Amino acid sequence: MLDHIRIHVHNYERSRGFYQQALMPLGYGLVMEFDDWAGFGWADKPELWIRGGTSTTPQLHIAFRAEERQVVRDFYRLALEAGGKEDGPPGVYEQFHPDYYAAIVLDPDGHKLEVVCHLPADLQD
Repeated sequence: MLDHIRIHVHNYERSRGFYQQALMPLGYGLVMEFDDWAGFGWADKPELWIRGGTSTTPQLHIAFRAEERQVVRDFYRLALEAGGKEDGPPGVYEQFHPDYYAAIVLDPDGHKLEVVCHLPADLQD
């Protein structure tokens, strides 16, 4: 059901060290990092992201996993119809990997909801 979760942290270095140590017994490690983002998970798939910096409103980011790109598009359309606000239209987000197909909306409270499909385009549509 869940693909990954992202939380904001106030002190990036301190929080990165905390999560590296605290998640070690679970077999999670730091698997991806750029700028003030750190992704923790197994192998090369981040499941928990932390992002440093300040935020005026606490914002949760939850990403749900989809097995088809059409599901991503359907989620986006229906979420906007239900009153969500656009925050990232359906498309490939190559900064994460070449097959990262996702859409992001803000719920009524400003939390980010994402649906992502990791399968290559040649296995889709």
